Amino acid sequence: MEILQRYSCLLVIFLSSCSVAPVLQQFEQKGECLKYKTVLEGTVYRKCVEREPYVENLPKVLEIQSQELLEVEVPKNPIVVAVYPTAFTDQTGQRKSNSEFALFSSAITQAPSHLLIRALKHTADGNFFRVAERVGLDNLTKERQLIRSARQDEDDAKPLMPLLFAGVLMEGAVVGYDTNIKSGGIGARYLGLGASKQYRIDSVTLSLRMVSVATGEVLIDVLVSKQIYSYGKSQDVFKFIEAGTELVELEGGDVENDSVTIALQRAIEDAVLEIIKIGYDRKYWEKKYE
Repeated sequence: MEILQRYSCLLVIFLSSCSVAPVLQQFEQKGECLKYKTVLEGTVYRKCVEREPYVENLPKVLEIQSQELLEVEVPKNPIVVAVYPTAFTDQTGQRKSNSEFALFSSAITQAPSHLLIRALKHTADGNFFRVAERVGLDNLTKERQLIRSARQDEDDAKPLMPLLFAGVLMEGAVVGYDTNIKSGGIGARYLGLGASKQYRIDSVTLSLRMVSVATGEVLIDVLVSKQIYSYGKSQDVFKFIEAGTELVELEGGDVENDSVTIALQRAIEDAVLEIIKIGYDRKYWEKKYE
């Protein structure tokens, strides 16, 4: 029993780095005071803490990653563009990796066209492209038909404005998702104390092209690749007690992975920015302020 208490005290000191009390287990909460009991001694005491003000957990809005895309020079006339959902898709066929069981979830988002539309709408703070709706075109057409049906008996009903048509189409695909293109790590151990760190690099590649609606010609074609970084670190300690007959060992660690969706968003924004630069060079559009 004495040996067990000594082991418990060692664990408490290592985990809490506190010399006052053993491990505490919360079992009751009243108002702003928390009541605890100790694991080893079984005693009870109260501890009053200041309660943090309640903050509603608002959803996180993903910002545009490329500041250069927001500040690009505005053309004389905004470019009317359309993105069909089937014209910009994931063509990699990659599934999420798992060493224990099969996963059928895709490694890449299946709606990259939405990220492309968002990048186009935010280019130059929304002053470079005019995006014609094509993702929900069926719903839009049905709604316009309902409006016409409701107005057909009205003598002074105003006709609906024609739908916006595009001068160019944005098409392409996510063409590559390469995992573990580079990995490595480093670690050290001394007198029962150890630490290590590992990293891995993945890559996502996409192709984006601009097509003329009037002629069907591919005007600009770009290929962009972005890297995805993953980091992992761990620490461990072990100690022999009672002349090498008893062993106490503790370990912990964490892993941080870059978001594949954010990496894809950055690649799409870089591709749009490259198309804009090439368009200026080839005189497809002119700057509003020379």
